[in-house]
Amino acid sequence: MHILVIGATGYVGHRVSAALARAGHTVLGLTRDASGPAARELMRDEVTPVQGDFAVPETWREHLDGTDAVVHLLLDMNDPLGTDRRLFAELAAAQERSGRRHHLVYTTGISSYGRTGLPLMDENTPGNPESPLGFRFLLEKELAAGPLAHTVVRPGFVYGGPATTSMTGHWFVAAEAGKPVFYGDTAKRYSWVHVDDLAEAYVRVLENPAAVDGEVFVIADDQRLRTLDVQRSVIGAAGCTEEIGLEPAEAGGMMHMAADQDELVSNDKARRLLGWRPRHVAVTDDPALLYRAWKAGLRDD
Repeated sequence: MHILVIGATGYVGHRVSAALARAGHTVLGLTRDASGPAARELMRDEVTPVQGDFAVPETWREHLDGTDAVVHLLLDMNDPLGTDRRLFAELAAAQERSGRRHHLVYTTGISSYGRTGLPLMDENTPGNPESPLGFRFLLEKELAAGPLAHTVVRPGFVYGGPATTSMTGHWFVAAEAGKPVFYGDTAKRYSWVHVDDLAEAYVRVLENPAAVDGEVFVIADDQRLRTLDVQRSVIGAAGCTEEIGLEPAEAGGMMHMAADQDELVSNDKARRLLGWRPRHVAVTDDPALLYRAWKAGLRDD
């Protein structure tokens, strides 16, 4: 298949692009700078960087022609509703022009659920519209009601590799500064997923996209760890012995506010329909290895 990845130079996007290329697909990676270091990293993984600004469809519209699938991994915080709706419209227009169907793999996340009061959530759990990220479920519904072939992926909290936008990466930064902080409810627990396990889920979706048209998949491991305990393990691997400061979720900004509750999910559907399973057991298995990977990513920058 010919696949366009939006957000290809990002933390998750790079690993997904590389995994798709290894699986034998022809992969184009959208980037604002097709000659920069991040684009060269894509090329090393046999991904072809193509230049374009996701917020400006005129700069990437031509790359839709000839593609079989689009993987969307970018959250535009400046206009999250507008840019994703424009993507839906551009794909629909491309189908109209060519008569060729494009399968969209659309990424949201488990923090979109917000406070549900449920001990375990799955693909059928309705999101709380009061969540700061509740608009992502609204976009999922709009996509489902439209003409596009699609599959939705809702990842858990991602870790591993360079961890540039992972919560673990932020914890490493704070640990090295000697100022670790935990935001919000100290009892909350998250479902996590290693970045390479997540990338494998996209590969499996695109092995036979017609078979999972219209489906939603939660992708996370089976652990039920208290998030504060995970942070203690992570900062300890960075050599930080400082006491973790406790702050309200509001002090950490919107993303911490959106995730200030238990976010535990079941991966049963992904196991059953995709044959997917996490190969990495838990974020706390080898935090020293995660720390070294994060440090190596900093040196590469």
